[in-house]
Amino acid sequence: MANVIKLNKGLDINLKGRAEEKKIQLKSNGKFALVPDDFEGVTPKVVVREGDKVKAGDALFVNKQYPEVKFASPVSGTVSAVVRGERRKVLCVKVDADAQQSYVDFGKKDVSKLAGDQVISALLDAGIFGYINQLPYAVSTNPSVKPKAIFVSALRDKPLAASFEYEVEGQMDDFQTGITALSRIANVNLGIGVGSKLAGVKDAEVYEFKGKCPAGNVGVQVNNIDPVNKGEVVWTIGDPTVVLFIGRLFNTGKVDLKRTVALCGSEVKSPAYVDMLVGEELATLLSNSYDASKNVRIINGNVLTGKPTTKEGFLGAHSSEITVIPEGNDADEVLGWIMPRFKQFSVSHSYFSWLLGNKSYVLDARIKGGERHMIMSGEYDKVLPMDIYGEYLIKAIISGDIDRQEALGIYEVSPEDFALAEFVDSSKLELQRIVREGLNILRKENA
Repeated sequence: MANVIKLNKGLDINLKGRAEEKKIQLKSNGKFALVPDDFEGVTPKVVVREGDKVKAGDALFVNKQYPEVKFASPVSGTVSAVVRGERRKVLCVKVDADAQQSYVDFGKKDVSKLAGDQVISALLDAGIFGYINQLPYAVSTNPSVKPKAIFVSALRDKPLAASFEYEVEGQMDDFQTGITALSRIANVNLGIGVGSKLAGVKDAEVYEFKGKCPAGNVGVQVNNIDPVNKGEVVWTIGDPTVVLFIGRLFNTGKVDLKRTVALCGSEVKSPAYVDMLVGEELATLLSNSYDASKNVRIINGNVLTGKPTTKEGFLGAHSSEITVIPEGNDADEVLGWIMPRFKQFSVSHSYFSWLLGNKSYVLDARIKGGERHMIMSGEYDKVLPMDIYGEYLIKAIISGDIDRQEALGIYEVSPEDFALAEFVDSSKLELQRIVREGLNILRKENA
């Protein structure tokens, strides 16, 4: 029986273009790349060279700070390039896949008979440990620091989010194995939605969250179950597909980074799901999927927290959606804000569209306003279901007042927790960037 937690704050944004629960077949072009920036807090050290042959599961780079944390190639093939940017920053490691795939055999294991250290060692060897994050700081975790608990969110509720309930069909054994493996390390808290098929999962304390977005944020769930205090560490998995990665490793002995991705958004001709590997090039997926004559924004992830990309981009390590929406820079609105705007979404009921009920909207990527001084209006608190004062915390981060940041709960938050606040913010501040910079400074100060 799941514990029920009801959240009263939040905001659901109903957008057009939700993926239909059917899968399209995708023939890969064989080009893959693993991007270090997908793993927050990791300074990469590349351990392969151009021309090297690798198997699926071989390390492409390691975390320079913790060299035992490897990051595995999703495919077997030839390393085609190590792409660097300014100051030789590693942007990605590219691999051209073999026609016939080969895998490093890590051996099947019965997780119920393993100790926590053995589970950690297996994840490190296979190069998938780095997919686990931690609070505080919302970064890829340090294997030497044991957590007081592990939090997994299997609830995706952001706009157009891919359904994990659909993805996990036929893979419940792998999910259960992943949860059991994590439970050998520390107590596991699993957050799910109302009526989820995951309510019967064993070896975890299950919590059913009732409420609007961002109830699915793992940080929100931590805050409402067992908040993080200074000096404490919890491991977090906000991307439940990572649990499938872990389960497959122990059930098959191989690294399988396949995930079910939603191709969605108002500009997509036929929104649907597709199976892809982490790091797979998006060109094949996006070919003929939208009207190329239109000016669109392609997002690697969801509309609130994803990153802009192109057809030449690669599927992010934690991306469950590829979203295509209008860019908006070619919009021509007669009379602008004076019009009643029945087709525009408004949080504050400024437009008459709110009278139309649960209507779905086509939103573009425009900010619709300029950055200005922060207004203490309580906007953030309406969409932030956490026991913190969001506006005061943002002000403390901007002013660099570390003592006040700690008192206001910065150890409990991650940038994605402020994604909705950024959406409703009338001051147009980049709240996720501000929170990330604040966490990075605090991490450096406490190192």
